[in-house]
Amino acid sequence: RTTMALEPRMRIGHYVLGHTIGQGSFGKVKLAEHEITGHKVAVKILNRQKMSTKQNVDKKIKREIRILKLLRHPHIIRLYEVIETPSDIFMIMEYVSGGELFDYIVKSGRLSQAQTKRFFQQIICGVEHIHHFRIAHRDLKPENLLLDREENVRIADFGLSSLTSDGSFLSTSCGSPNYAAPEVVSGKLYAGAEVDVWSCGVILYAFLCGRLPFDEDSIPALFKKIKEGVYFMPSHIPAPCKDLIKRMLIVDPLKRITIPEIRAHEWFQESLPPYLQLSPAESVVQNSTGFNIDESLLEFVATKMDIPAEIARVALLNGTKNDISVAYHILLDSRQKKSGVKIPRPPLPPRNNTTGQMDTSLAKNSPPVTSSIPHAAS
Repeated sequence: RTTMALEPRMRIGHYVLGHTIGQGSFGKVKLAEHEITGHKVAVKILNRQKMSTKQNVDKKIKREIRILKLLRHPHIIRLYEVIETPSDIFMIMEYVSGGELFDYIVKSGRLSQAQTKRFFQQIICGVEHIHHFRIAHRDLKPENLLLDREENVRIADFGLSSLTSDGSFLSTSCGSPNYAAPEVVSGKLYAGAEVDVWSCGVILYAFLCGRLPFDEDSIPALFKKIKEGVYFMPSHIPAPCKDLIKRMLIVDPLKRITIPEIRAHEWFQESLPPYLQLSPAESVVQNSTGFNIDESLLEFVATKMDIPAEIARVALLNGTKNDISVAYHILLDSRQKKSGVKIPRPPLPPRNNTTGQMDTSLAKNSPPVTSSIPHAAS
């Protein structure tokens, strides 16, 4: 907090903005302090003028916000609220301090089977939750997987995500080349979930090997390997993991293993934490209806905001979108990070406010698969 106090104290809503922790095409990500609770959040600032220079960006940002509002899972980054001004859009996000999983692997090198399983279980259960809402992430890679200080995963960056529906197919060729599925690099139509499975297979391989299964200096050579499913399987990988990787990296998407089948796999089920054993439907019901309000947090919020505790309680029980529910959930998330306990949450639809040592072949920020692919849709 001392560092943040030295920065110019720019405010937006109940947030005091601090230093920049990230930079994107259309703005910055700043660390901020929530004035009511004193806890840190990440604020993604999107400049409308910069967005206007690119076609369909506004539509894509709205889609990303819509998607994040649907998702509430312990291993998916949280969106608390959206504040809009004439010049900017402020996305108030959960702040996790452990950095990218990419950097963790680069520092650690090849991961142990225990580390791999823990991360992989969290990722797959998060992806399963995403797919439950008919959403395809389409850009799963270690750079988009964040870690909290307890080294728990948060799936982030839904900028390329898309809503899907039965009987319809996606055509946009997007994502990072090394993690892209054969049907994506070939410019074919795809349903959505199967491309995320492929990317998770690449990630699992990277965990266990410290390098990527598909890597070439030239994009055409890389795409050829991906389309043919040509990669080397090291002998040190345990047999159950080899089986999973082989089934996840099947070129034919119709024959590729599915997320429910991955979950049912013997290796995945071993040592699966109880909170991840819930089906997506059970998890959604628990997160939306089956909850117990934490009385100490309720009292803290009510005292800080100088309101009767009963008013705060009603706001939480009704799922009302206001300062009370935002403050409560920021505190709840912080407590869960410290304790590791997964407490069922009352509903919080994020509100909209309008106001005035890994192998170096694991290349970070690879160029996206776009125009070089035939029939790529925008």
